[in-house]
Amino acid sequence: MADRRQVLRLGVLTAAVPTVLGPAATPALATVEHGGSGGRRRPLVVGHRGASGYRPEHTLASYELAARMGADYIEPDLVITRDGVLVARHEPEIGGTTDVASRPEFAGRRRTVPVDGVPVTGWFTHDFTLAELKTLRAVERIPQLRQHNTLYNGLFEVPTFQEVLDLRRRLSRELGREIGVFPETKHPTFFRGLGLELEAPLVRALRRNGLDRADAKVFVQSFEAKNLIALRADYRLRAPLVFLSSATGGPFGDTRSYADYLTPAGLRELSRYADGIGPDKAQVIPRRADDTLGTPTSLVADAHAAGLKVIPYTFRAENQFLPADYRTGADPAAYGRAIDEQVTFLRTGLDGLFTDQPDIGVLAREAARARV
Repeated sequence: MADRRQVLRLGVLTAAVPTVLGPAATPALATVEHGGSGGRRRPLVVGHRGASGYRPEHTLASYELAARMGADYIEPDLVITRDGVLVARHEPEIGGTTDVASRPEFAGRRRTVPVDGVPVTGWFTHDFTLAELKTLRAVERIPQLRQHNTLYNGLFEVPTFQEVLDLRRRLSRELGREIGVFPETKHPTFFRGLGLELEAPLVRALRRNGLDRADAKVFVQSFEAKNLIALRADYRLRAPLVFLSSATGGPFGDTRSYADYLTPAGLRELSRYADGIGPDKAQVIPRRADDTLGTPTSLVADAHAAGLKVIPYTFRAENQFLPADYRTGADPAAYGRAIDEQVTFLRTGLDGLFTDQPDIGVLAREAARARV
Protein backbone atom coordinates (compact mmCIF):
# COMPACT_ATOMS: atom_id res chain seq x y z
CA MET A 1 0.00 0.00 0.00
CA ALA A 2 2.87 2.39 0.77
CA ASP A 3 4.29 1.87 -2.71
CA ARG A 4 0.91 2.57 -4.29
CA ARG A 5 0.56 5.78 -2.31
CA GLN A 6 4.00 6.91 -3.39
CA VAL A 7 3.16 6.27 -7.05
CA LEU A 8 -0.11 8.14 -6.70
CA ARG A 9 1.63 11.03 -4.95
CA LEU A 10 4.16 11.41 -7.71
CA GLY A 11 1.44 11.18 -10.32
CA VAL A 12 -0.74 13.90 -8.90
CA LEU A 13 2.19 16.22 -8.32
CA THR A 14 3.68 15.88 -11.78
CA ALA A 15 0.24 16.49 -13.24
CA ALA A 16 -0.49 19.27 -10.79
CA VAL A 17 -0.27 22.41 -12.92
CA PRO A 18 -2.74 22.73 -15.80
CA THR A 19 -1.19 23.82 -19.07
CA VAL A 20 -3.44 26.88 -19.15
CA LEU A 21 -1.54 28.12 -16.11
CA GLY A 22 1.85 27.81 -17.75
CA PRO A 23 2.66 31.55 -17.67
CA ALA A 24 2.27 31.60 -13.88
CA ALA A 25 5.16 29.19 -13.49
CA THR A 26 7.65 31.09 -15.63
CA PRO A 27 10.82 32.31 -13.88
CA ALA A 28 9.92 35.94 -14.56
CA LEU A 29 6.86 35.59 -12.33
CA ALA A 30 8.19 33.08 -9.86
CA THR A 31 11.44 34.76 -8.86
CA VAL A 32 10.53 37.32 -6.22
CA GLU A 33 12.66 38.39 -3.29
CA HIS A 34 10.81 39.82 -0.31
CA GLY A 35 11.29 39.45 3.42
CA GLY A 36 12.88 40.87 6.51
CA SER A 37 12.70 44.58 7.11
CA GLY A 38 13.77 45.88 3.74
CA GLY A 39 11.81 48.17 1.45
CA ARG A 40 8.64 47.26 -0.38
CA ARG A 41 8.94 45.19 -3.54
CA ARG A 42 6.55 43.20 -5.67
CA PRO A 43 3.65 41.90 -3.56
CA LEU A 44 4.08 38.41 -2.16
CA VAL A 45 1.88 35.51 -3.08
CA VAL A 46 1.43 33.27 -0.05
CA GLY A 47 0.07 29.77 -0.66
CA HIS A 48 -2.60 29.65 2.05
CA ARG A 49 -2.28 26.20 3.63
CA GLY A 50 -0.45 25.38 0.41
CA ALA A 51 -2.55 25.31 -2.74
CA SER A 52 -5.62 24.39 -0.71
CA GLY A 53 -7.97 25.26 -3.55
CA TYR A 54 -6.58 22.28 -5.46
CA ARG A 55 -5.36 19.76 -2.86
CA PRO A 56 -6.41 18.95 0.73
CA GLU A 57 -4.93 21.67 2.93
CA HIS A 58 -1.76 21.31 4.97
CA THR A 59 -0.37 18.37 3.04
CA LEU A 60 3.03 18.16 1.38
CA ALA A 61 1.19 17.81 -1.94
CA SER A 62 -0.63 21.09 -1.31
CA TYR A 63 2.56 22.93 -0.34
CA GLU A 64 4.49 21.55 -3.30
CA LEU A 65 1.78 22.51 -5.76
CA ALA A 66 1.71 26.04 -4.33
CA ALA A 67 5.43 26.46 -4.92
CA ARG A 68 5.21 25.06 -8.44
CA MET A 69 2.39 27.50 -9.22
CA GLY A 70 4.63 30.42 -8.31
CA ALA A 71 3.87 31.07 -4.64
CA ASP A 72 6.67 32.93 -2.88
CA TYR A 73 5.77 31.46 0.51
CA ILE A 74 3.96 28.37 1.77
CA GLU A 75 1.91 28.65 4.95
CA PRO A 76 1.75 25.84 7.52
CA ASP A 77 -0.49 26.25 10.55
CA LEU A 78 1.27 24.63 13.49
CA VAL A 79 -0.24 22.54 16.28
CA ILE A 80 1.47 19.94 18.45
CA THR A 81 1.26 16.24 19.28
CA ARG A 82 1.16 14.60 22.69
CA ASP A 83 4.87 13.84 22.38
CA GLY A 84 5.75 17.44 21.54
CA VAL A 85 6.17 17.40 17.74
CA LEU A 86 4.93 20.32 15.63
CA VAL A 87 2.60 19.22 12.83
CA ALA A 88 0.67 21.12 10.17
CA ARG A 89 -3.08 21.24 10.76
CA HIS A 90 -5.49 24.16 10.66
CA GLU A 91 -6.76 23.49 14.19
CA PRO A 92 -6.04 21.18 17.12
CA GLU A 93 -9.26 19.34 16.21
CA ILE A 94 -8.67 17.03 13.24
CA GLY A 95 -12.05 15.39 12.65
CA GLY A 96 -12.71 17.54 9.59
CA THR A 97 -9.26 17.34 8.01
CA THR A 98 -8.31 13.67 8.48
CA ASP A 99 -10.00 10.29 8.29
CA VAL A 100 -9.81 9.80 12.07
CA ALA A 101 -13.59 9.50 12.37
CA SER A 102 -13.49 6.32 10.27
CA ARG A 103 -10.79 4.70 12.40
CA PRO A 104 -12.43 2.47 15.04
CA GLU A 105 -9.18 2.20 16.99
CA PHE A 106 -9.44 5.92 17.79
CA ALA A 107 -13.19 6.13 18.48
CA GLY A 108 -12.54 6.47 22.21
CA ARG A 109 -10.40 9.57 21.69
CA ARG A 110 -13.39 11.68 20.64
CA ARG A 111 -14.21 14.24 23.32
CA THR A 112 -15.19 17.84 23.98
CA VAL A 113 -12.43 20.31 24.78
CA PRO A 114 -12.68 24.06 25.49
CA VAL A 115 -10.41 25.72 22.92
CA ASP A 116 -9.91 29.38 23.79
CA GLY A 117 -13.09 29.21 25.84
CA VAL A 118 -15.23 27.62 23.11
CA PRO A 119 -16.33 23.96 23.50
CA VAL A 120 -15.13 21.90 20.54
CA THR A 121 -16.01 18.24 20.03
CA GLY A 122 -13.82 15.90 18.05
CA TRP A 123 -10.31 14.47 17.98
CA PHE A 124 -7.31 16.56 18.99
CA THR A 125 -3.66 16.39 18.01
CA HIS A 126 -2.52 16.60 21.62
CA ASP A 127 -4.26 13.26 22.30
CA PHE A 128 -2.12 11.53 19.65
CA THR A 129 1.55 10.70 19.40
CA LEU A 130 3.24 11.50 16.12
CA ALA A 131 3.37 7.79 15.27
CA GLU A 132 -0.40 7.56 15.71
CA LEU A 133 -1.05 10.70 13.64
CA LYS A 134 1.07 9.27 10.86
CA THR A 135 -1.41 6.40 10.47
CA LEU A 136 -4.13 8.93 9.53
CA ARG A 137 -4.69 10.43 6.10
CA ALA A 138 -5.81 13.92 5.11
CA VAL A 139 -9.25 14.65 3.68
CA GLU A 140 -10.79 17.75 2.09
CA ARG A 141 -12.20 20.12 4.74
CA ILE A 142 -14.97 21.70 2.60
CA PRO A 143 -16.02 18.96 0.14
CA GLN A 144 -19.32 20.68 -0.63
CA LEU A 145 -17.37 23.49 -2.34
CA ARG A 146 -14.25 21.63 -3.42
CA GLN A 147 -15.51 18.29 -4.63
CA HIS A 148 -12.49 17.97 -6.91
CA ASN A 149 -10.21 17.86 -3.87
CA THR A 150 -11.98 14.77 -2.55
CA LEU A 151 -10.16 12.83 -5.30
CA TYR A 152 -7.11 12.99 -3.04
CA ASN A 153 -8.78 11.94 0.21
CA GLY A 154 -6.74 9.22 1.89
CA LEU A 155 -3.52 9.78 -0.05
CA PHE A 156 -1.49 12.17 2.09
CA GLU A 157 -0.12 12.09 5.63
CA VAL A 158 -0.19 14.79 8.28
CA PRO A 159 3.24 16.43 7.81
CA THR A 160 5.57 17.56 10.56
CA PHE A 161 6.96 21.08 10.48
CA GLN A 162 10.39 19.63 9.78
CA GLU A 163 9.03 17.78 6.76
CA VAL A 164 7.60 21.08 5.48
CA LEU A 165 11.01 22.73 5.92
CA ASP A 166 12.69 19.80 4.15
CA LEU A 167 10.25 20.17 1.25
CA ARG A 168 10.93 23.91 1.15
CA ARG A 169 14.66 23.26 0.88
CA ARG A 170 14.27 20.66 -1.87
CA LEU A 171 11.91 22.80 -3.94
CA SER A 172 14.14 25.86 -3.57
CA ARG A 173 16.98 23.90 -5.16
CA GLU A 174 14.79 22.36 -7.84
CA LEU A 175 12.96 25.56 -8.83
CA GLY A 176 16.03 27.78 -8.66
CA ARG A 177 14.44 30.29 -6.27
CA GLU A 178 14.09 30.37 -2.52
CA ILE A 179 10.67 29.30 -1.30
CA GLY A 180 9.67 31.09 1.87
CA VAL A 181 7.77 29.65 4.83
CA PHE A 182 5.02 31.49 6.74
CA PRO A 183 4.24 29.39 9.84
CA GLU A 184 1.39 30.28 12.17
CA THR A 185 1.24 29.34 15.84
CA LYS A 186 -2.32 28.08 16.38
CA HIS A 187 -3.88 28.73 19.79
CA PRO A 188 -0.55 29.13 21.62
CA THR A 189 -2.19 30.04 24.95
CA PHE A 190 -4.41 26.96 24.76
CA PHE A 191 -1.47 24.64 24.14
CA ARG A 192 0.65 26.30 26.82
CA GLY A 193 -2.12 25.54 29.29
CA LEU A 194 -1.71 21.86 28.41
CA GLY A 195 2.03 22.01 29.04
CA LEU A 196 2.71 21.80 25.30
CA GLU A 197 4.14 25.16 24.30
CA LEU A 198 4.56 25.87 20.60
CA GLU A 199 7.25 28.52 20.87
CA ALA A 200 10.28 26.47 21.92
CA PRO A 201 9.99 23.74 19.24
CA LEU A 202 9.23 26.39 16.59
CA VAL A 203 12.31 28.41 17.46
CA ARG A 204 14.47 25.27 17.63
CA ALA A 205 13.28 24.17 14.20
CA LEU A 206 13.97 27.55 12.60
CA ARG A 207 17.45 27.71 14.13
CA ARG A 208 18.25 24.13 13.21
CA ASN A 209 17.37 24.97 9.61
CA GLY A 210 19.29 28.27 9.49
CA LEU A 211 16.14 30.39 9.33
CA ASP A 212 16.35 32.48 12.49
CA ARG A 213 17.65 35.63 10.82
CA ALA A 214 16.18 39.05 10.22
CA ASP A 215 16.69 38.56 6.49
CA ALA A 216 15.36 34.98 6.40
CA LYS A 217 12.57 34.22 3.96
CA VAL A 218 10.31 33.52 6.93
CA PHE A 219 7.37 35.23 8.60
CA VAL A 220 6.13 33.78 11.88
CA GLN A 221 2.51 34.79 12.43
CA SER A 222 0.04 34.68 15.29
CA PHE A 223 -3.37 36.04 16.26
CA GLU A 224 -1.99 36.60 19.77
CA ALA A 225 0.17 39.68 20.26
CA LYS A 226 1.51 38.29 23.53
CA ASN A 227 2.77 35.25 21.63
CA LEU A 228 4.74 37.46 19.25
CA ILE A 229 6.14 39.53 22.11
CA ALA A 230 7.31 36.35 23.84
CA LEU A 231 8.91 35.03 20.66
CA ARG A 232 10.84 38.27 20.24
CA ALA A 233 11.71 39.06 23.86
CA ASP A 234 11.89 35.71 25.63
CA TYR A 235 12.95 33.35 22.85
CA ARG A 236 15.07 35.96 21.02
CA LEU A 237 13.63 35.00 17.67
CA ARG A 238 15.14 37.20 14.97
CA ALA A 239 12.98 36.06 12.03
CA PRO A 240 10.26 38.52 10.93
CA LEU A 241 6.94 38.43 12.80
CA VAL A 242 3.39 39.16 11.60
CA PHE A 243 0.39 40.01 13.78
CA LEU A 244 -2.83 38.49 12.47
CA SER A 245 -6.16 40.19 13.10
CA SER A 246 -9.83 39.52 12.66
CA ALA A 247 -12.56 41.93 11.66
CA THR A 248 -14.20 41.35 15.05
CA GLY A 249 -13.16 40.42 18.58
CA GLY A 250 -9.65 40.32 19.95
CA PRO A 251 -6.82 37.95 20.85
CA PHE A 252 -7.69 35.24 23.37
CA GLY A 253 -6.97 36.35 26.92
CA ASP A 254 -6.24 39.89 25.80
CA THR A 255 -8.23 42.90 26.98
CA ARG A 256 -7.55 44.75 23.72
CA SER A 257 -9.57 44.31 20.54
CA TYR A 258 -8.10 43.75 17.10
CA ALA A 259 -9.57 47.11 16.09
CA ASP A 260 -7.55 48.77 18.84
CA TYR A 261 -4.34 47.11 17.67
CA LEU A 262 -4.95 48.44 14.15
CA THR A 263 -5.36 52.10 15.06
CA PRO A 264 -2.41 54.33 14.05
CA ALA A 265 -1.20 54.29 17.67
CA GLY A 266 -1.70 50.54 17.94
CA LEU A 267 0.22 49.94 14.72
CA ARG A 268 3.13 52.02 15.97
CA GLU A 269 3.19 49.88 19.10
CA LEU A 270 3.08 46.68 17.03
CA SER A 271 6.07 47.87 15.04
CA ARG A 272 8.24 47.60 18.16
CA TYR A 273 8.20 43.81 17.86
CA ALA A 274 6.42 42.90 14.61
CA ASP A 275 7.34 43.40 10.97
CA GLY A 276 3.89 43.19 9.45
CA ILE A 277 0.19 42.61 9.90
CA GLY A 278 -2.07 39.98 8.38
CA PRO A 279 -5.57 41.47 8.56
CA ASP A 280 -8.85 40.01 7.43
CA LYS A 281 -9.23 41.40 3.91
CA ALA A 282 -12.47 43.08 5.04
CA GLN A 283 -10.31 45.35 7.19
CA VAL A 284 -8.62 46.60 4.00
CA ILE A 285 -11.76 46.94 1.87
CA PRO A 286 -15.01 46.25 3.75
CA ARG A 287 -18.20 45.11 2.09
CA ARG A 288 -21.34 47.19 1.87
CA ALA A 289 -24.69 46.12 3.29
CA ASP A 290 -25.56 44.48 -0.05
CA ASP A 291 -22.32 42.40 0.13
CA THR A 292 -20.65 44.31 -2.70
CA LEU A 293 -17.11 45.60 -2.29
CA GLY A 294 -16.91 48.98 -0.60
CA THR A 295 -14.30 51.72 -0.22
CA PRO A 296 -10.75 51.03 1.02
CA THR A 297 -9.95 51.97 4.61
CA SER A 298 -6.78 53.79 5.64
CA LEU A 299 -5.27 50.60 7.11
CA VAL A 300 -2.63 50.04 4.42
CA ALA A 301 -1.41 53.64 4.60
CA ASP A 302 -1.50 53.63 8.40
CA ALA A 303 0.47 50.38 8.62
CA HIS A 304 3.06 51.54 6.11
CA ALA A 305 3.46 54.78 8.06
CA ALA A 306 4.33 52.60 11.07
CA GLY A 307 6.83 50.60 9.00
CA LEU A 308 4.68 47.47 8.82
CA LYS A 309 3.95 45.27 5.83
CA VAL A 310 0.31 44.40 5.06
CA ILE A 311 -0.55 40.87 3.86
CA PRO A 312 -4.29 40.17 4.23
CA TYR A 313 -6.19 36.88 4.12
CA THR A 314 -7.90 34.94 2.50
CA PHE A 315 -8.44 35.25 -1.23
CA ARG A 316 -10.42 32.39 -2.76
CA ALA A 317 -11.83 31.89 -6.23
CA GLU A 318 -15.24 30.39 -5.45
CA ASN A 319 -18.37 32.56 -5.52
CA GLN A 320 -19.06 31.57 -1.91
CA PHE A 321 -16.12 33.69 -0.78
CA LEU A 322 -16.32 36.60 -3.23
CA PRO A 323 -18.10 39.95 -2.91
CA ALA A 324 -21.50 39.92 -4.63
CA ASP A 325 -20.30 42.11 -7.50
CA TYR A 326 -17.45 39.71 -8.29
CA ARG A 327 -19.54 36.53 -8.45
CA THR A 328 -20.37 34.72 -11.66
CA GLY A 329 -23.69 32.86 -11.66
CA ALA A 330 -25.48 31.41 -8.67
CA ASP A 331 -23.41 28.28 -7.97
CA PRO A 332 -21.46 28.93 -4.74
CA ALA A 333 -18.73 26.47 -5.82
CA ALA A 334 -18.24 28.04 -9.27
CA TYR A 335 -15.33 30.40 -9.87
CA GLY A 336 -16.12 34.10 -9.98
CA ARG A 337 -14.00 37.12 -10.91
CA ALA A 338 -11.24 36.25 -8.48
CA ILE A 339 -8.43 37.87 -10.48
CA ASP A 340 -10.35 41.16 -10.64
CA GLU A 341 -11.00 41.07 -6.90
CA GLN A 342 -7.34 40.53 -6.10
CA VAL A 343 -6.27 43.27 -8.51
CA THR A 344 -8.62 45.67 -6.72
CA PHE A 345 -7.05 44.81 -3.38
CA LEU A 346 -3.48 44.87 -4.66
CA ARG A 347 -3.99 48.39 -5.96
CA THR A 348 -4.44 49.58 -2.37
CA GLY A 349 -0.69 49.03 -1.95
CA LEU A 350 -0.63 45.59 -0.30
CA ASP A 351 2.69 43.88 0.33
CA GLY A 352 1.17 40.51 -0.45
CA LEU A 353 -1.87 38.33 -0.04
CA PHE A 354 -2.86 34.88 1.18
CA THR A 355 -4.64 32.82 -1.44
CA ASP A 356 -5.96 29.27 -1.73
CA GLN A 357 -5.21 29.36 -5.47
CA PRO A 358 -1.62 30.64 -5.82
CA ASP A 359 -1.69 30.59 -9.62
CA ILE A 360 -4.52 33.13 -9.51
CA GLY A 361 -2.54 35.26 -7.07
CA VAL A 362 0.45 35.28 -9.41
CA LEU A 363 -1.70 36.26 -12.39
CA ALA A 364 -3.47 38.97 -10.36
CA ARG A 365 -0.13 40.42 -9.28
CA GLU A 366 0.96 40.74 -12.90
CA ALA A 367 -2.40 42.14 -13.94
CA ALA A 368 -2.26 44.74 -11.16
CA ARG A 369 1.21 45.81 -12.26
CA ALA A 370 0.09 46.07 -15.88
CA ARG A 371 -2.86 48.30 -14.94
CA VAL A 372 -0.81 50.82 -12.93
